[in-house]
Amino acid sequence: MEAQIDQVFKNELKITDTTGNPGALGLLAFGLTTIILNMHNAGIFSMGSVVFAMGIFYGGIAQIIAGIMEWKKNNTFGMTAFISFGFFWIALVFMILMPIWGWGPALGREGMVSFLGIWGLLALGLFLITFRMAKAMQVVFGLLVVLFFLLIVGNALGNSSILVIAGIVGILCGLSAVYTGLGQIMNEVWKETVVRLG
Repeated sequence: MEAQIDQVFKNELKITDTTGNPGALGLLAFGLTTIILNMHNAGIFSMGSVVFAMGIFYGGIAQIIAGIMEWKKNNTFGMTAFISFGFFWIALVFMILMPIWGWGPALGREGMVSFLGIWGLLALGLFLITFRMAKAMQVVFGLLVVLFFLLIVGNALGNSSILVIAGIVGILCGLSAVYTGLGQIMNEVWKETVVRLG
């Protein structure tokens, strides 16, 4: 009898997770911010407040919030990717602004290449993990690896043509993340597979 009462008590304490999918927010925050920065890299507009604002608030804070929500969903990949790249955006913005504010010297070529290099390694690791995930995620992280490679080479050589190509790849990477994020929302709202992600 006591065992039955304990089981009933445990069942009443079970909390069902009815929260929404934070992956869509994380992908959109990553994707739109990546598009904005790489429009600059492609030479469409100069570096300025639009990149800084997107980097801090949408690519940064919104992506970190999505990552924390992924932790609640028990999604280690989503948590790691979104929180990491959320802070990547904030760090990148501050690396540009800190010398302007007089908080340190401007970052040299070697520093920027090193910064991009360690983030490129993380992107490569995450890309390899996506081979057990939807093909849409493989495309996002595959293009991200190519983007980091081109940014590393372009910055190392000081080659503006390579950086423009990187910008184009970055726009495609961002668009693929937006496609995946909106696809997740559409499939959930329509309750059927409208956008194929697998």
